[in-house]
Amino acid sequence: MTLGALMLPNRIVMAPLTRGRADREGVHGALAVDYYRQRASAGLIISEATGISREGLGWPFAPGLWTDPQVEGWKPVVAAVHEAGGRIVAQLWHMGRLVHPSLGGGQPVSSSATTAPHHAHTYDGNQPYVEARAATSDDISRIKRDYVRAARNAMLAGFDGVQIHGANGYLIDQFLRASANHREDDYGGSIANRMRFALEVIDAIAGEVGIERTGIRFSPNSLSQGVDDPDPQALFVALAGELETRRVPWIELREPGPGSTFGSPSAEPVSPAMRPLYSGRIILNSDYVGRTAEARIEEGVADAIAFGRPYISNPDLVERIRVSAPLAPADPKTFYSSGGEGYTDYPEFVEQRAA
Repeated sequence: MTLGALMLPNRIVMAPLTRGRADREGVHGALAVDYYRQRASAGLIISEATGISREGLGWPFAPGLWTDPQVEGWKPVVAAVHEAGGRIVAQLWHMGRLVHPSLGGGQPVSSSATTAPHHAHTYDGNQPYVEARAATSDDISRIKRDYVRAARNAMLAGFDGVQIHGANGYLIDQFLRASANHREDDYGGSIANRMRFALEVIDAIAGEVGIERTGIRFSPNSLSQGVDDPDPQALFVALAGELETRRVPWIELREPGPGSTFGSPSAEPVSPAMRPLYSGRIILNSDYVGRTAEARIEEGVADAIAFGRPYISNPDLVERIRVSAPLAPADPKTFYSSGGEGYTDYPEFVEQRAA
């Protein structure tokens, strides 16, 4: 399958998975090299969410792409994936109001002066979120420059492209959806205004790395970290038209269905309504296994399926799906721990069968 500038050998995508194995400066080491190399048989790897700035990175031990050491840390990771025959894009991340001051270095910024629910993960344990300040026009211009710098750094690190994180209640989602966006200027109110920031980020990044190497992720039908919208279908159908106009080559949608094991849906899936307006590739994500993934592709809405948690414990997921092998279960206790346990020590099916 073609995906903009990329040719994928299969339609199995490794979804972005925050794993917390970088250092405090957002720099990856040898452990990540092994982790990503093990999973290079995916048609495409979307990297874990990667910060575009200190202000925008609010997850302990997550990587970044705004400093030279971070770029140098990513280079051997990307090289290992390529040497193993794989393709990898960098997911660019600004968490907005979900950045605690102890990580971001000051009051977080968002579309509006709001406070996220629940609590932030920090180096000092879980702490309540603080109220974000509404982004000024200067902030918006600066953050767009941060996205461009991170995209440029991704290409310097050798990535095959970038994916903009526009989902899961983070900054772009905070602009898109009405529950978090209370602005009364050109970036708030109407759907056209609420889309403006996301579209400007796409345009800015495409101007740096090319639209053929630019994708974006959304979570249209789920309440994510306090962010929701009263009419997601109208919003994301309008977005589909804008993405088509810009010739954005691919989007990934996290669309949980009823009984999802990771976030319940707050509305019906939007992808069927987006499909007639958008001719690029649609990658769907949430709770799929081989059989159900094949069925969704055959329906004609999805072009590929992104697998998240199955990729944690099944580095050879492509081969397991190909031969209908059972999937190894993952240990959630080690999702965000340090070291190789639960990260690089899951066996491939051949090793597991031999044991």
